[in-house]
Amino acid sequence: METNEKGQVTVNENLETNVKGVYAIGDVIRGAMLAHKASEEGVFVAERIADQKPHINYSLIPNIVYTQPEVAGVGLTEEELKEAGRSIKTGSFPFKANARAKISMDTDGFIKVIADKETDEILGVHMIGPRIADSYTEAVVAMEFRASAEDVARMSTGTQLFQKPLKRPVWQPPKTERCIYNGRLKNYYLALKSSVGY
Repeated sequence: METNEKGQVTVNENLETNVKGVYAIGDVIRGAMLAHKASEEGVFVAERIADQKPHINYSLIPNIVYTQPEVAGVGLTEEELKEAGRSIKTGSFPFKANARAKISMDTDGFIKVIADKETDEILGVHMIGPRIADSYTEAVVAMEFRASAEDVARMSTGTQLFQKPLKRPVWQPPKTERCIYNGRLKNYYLALKSSVGY
């Protein structure tokens, strides 16, 4: 089997090696060494062998670092989008303003959402903080279905959740300079901001 300069097995777009009928997935091929990536690739190969039409979108497979605090990202970064010449808008929200994080006394970190300036489609979500590995799924679902920042802003979530911050970066008022969507929730957010003192 052929390998690349890093010793990884070389595969084509169907994850097939240079040996016909032999496939490779997971840590032995290019890309992040993540179990959930390998699982997606396994399903892809099984569907390919079954003569179905498999699909895998690597940009929507989140990168997660299971540390304290946890770190996760899905989609493109602000730098990648700027290099590609995309017009973007960003929003961020600190965990120190999240009720559940305050109750748990685990307030380090933030969540950042990046959206297309024209279409409002969410292009990237990046997080560092408590329970991030449990929280990123909402971002993956939103991006898989090409949700806009406004779509996320209109979702209703429980109040005392670590996941709540995904909604917050997209509807902060513009004066915070971290806003994406300035919808009907502006007054609620201003009250929240003054109550947490940031």
